[in-house]
Amino acid sequence: MVRLFKHYVSHAVLWLGAIDFALLLLAGEAGWALRTWQIGGDVSLDWARLPHLATFAATMQLAMVGVGSYGAEALRSMRLAAARLVVAISLGVLLLSLVFFLVPAITFWRSNLLYAMLFAFLAVFAVRLVFERTIGAEAFKRRILILGAGARAARIEALAQAEGAGFTVAGVVAMNDGPVAVARAINRSRIDSLTDHVVRLGVSEVVLALEERRNALPLADLLRVKTTGVHVNDISSFLERETGRVDLDSLNPSWLIFSDGFSAGRRISAAGKRLFDILVAAAILILFGPLILLTALIVKMESRGPAFFRQRRVGLYGEGFELIKLRSMREDAEVGGKAVWAQKDDPRVTRVGAIIRKLRIDELPQAWTVLTGRMSFVGPRPERPQFVDDLEARLPFYAERHVVKPGITGWAQINFPYGASVEDARQKLEYDLYYAKNYTPFLDILILLQTVRVVLWPEGAR
Repeated sequence: MVRLFKHYVSHAVLWLGAIDFALLLLAGEAGWALRTWQIGGDVSLDWARLPHLATFAATMQLAMVGVGSYGAEALRSMRLAAARLVVAISLGVLLLSLVFFLVPAITFWRSNLLYAMLFAFLAVFAVRLVFERTIGAEAFKRRILILGAGARAARIEALAQAEGAGFTVAGVVAMNDGPVAVARAINRSRIDSLTDHVVRLGVSEVVLALEERRNALPLADLLRVKTTGVHVNDISSFLERETGRVDLDSLNPSWLIFSDGFSAGRRISAAGKRLFDILVAAAILILFGPLILLTALIVKMESRGPAFFRQRRVGLYGEGFELIKLRSMREDAEVGGKAVWAQKDDPRVTRVGAIIRKLRIDELPQAWTVLTGRMSFVGPRPERPQFVDDLEARLPFYAERHVVKPGITGWAQINFPYGASVEDARQKLEYDLYYAKNYTPFLDILILLQTVRVVLWPEGAR
């Protein structure tokens, strides 16, 4: 794993992205060369084409990130990989059309672009065929040693067995800190030198997964292991890196306090984020204003009640604000104003409401809330005050998700389906804490791009 702007990206995905970018450059050049050869022109190399090729490659790769071409599921299934590449290239062409309109100097000929698209698909898909055959090989996985053999160690072992895991467990050492849950664990007393054991297993990382750290922390062992160049990590940091969320089961307040995160040096980033919110929110309201008004009229005609739905939500630092959406449920959806979790195939949703929820049209009026500064485009989903009171009483660290502005989309929204229970809220909280802890403009951009995938494949919408 590589920490890129405080966000972890696997080495394999970084290498694949670099290879894809090079292939996209070559595909653009090959498309130009083929078309030039067809019309009898000179196909010699010309560095003046580099801006055209770089624009083509960068735009296509952004579209690939947006539709999830670098997600674990798309790297395991060639059928899914092919489908997402087709969608990515189609979206890329639309984005290129806009770029070429704004900057005519870097325009491709249409015939060049067609050939480049075909070459790009064939080259990138061929790389994924090779990648699929090798990504699961043990040689591509990091080898780790677990200190501890209880329930925490068993969780890491289970994670290593999951599809797409980037590591393998080379060994488990029981440290006499509680019941043994991993049958293959070796007791520390049977190992003469833990440092020699680490070197012999060829591990690159030792993960501390003790059930009871009081008077059980093997400081001398850890110091010797560290001096050999092997990375030593605690389970909370390890799980955060491998899963993209803050694990509540292994979390303690001291880890949140002393670990890197929740940086106060965000003023420039926050100013840039606010400027982006204002510009994009204003553009959405201008461009989609007619669609919002037309949908509001259809909503009003289909069922009784107001076209726009206003609801109290909890925002930054726990302050309340009013959320505005197009109404997608019946007017009597909540009897007596009592908050009710949304359910799959919720019978309270109207026919028009089901459509606008699938297409995310009901979310468009939230641009006004963003414009007024109560929300951002990216952040944790704002919840009802009744739910917040209940969840703060049940879930530890729930209040910490309110240290950043709520958003229309977010890290939890793109990684976990719509929550409809306390357990769902717990899992989404782990993603929200990861975002609040590791927020950077890079992570915001990644979330915005990945939102395209959620909109195109709305399996979590309710």
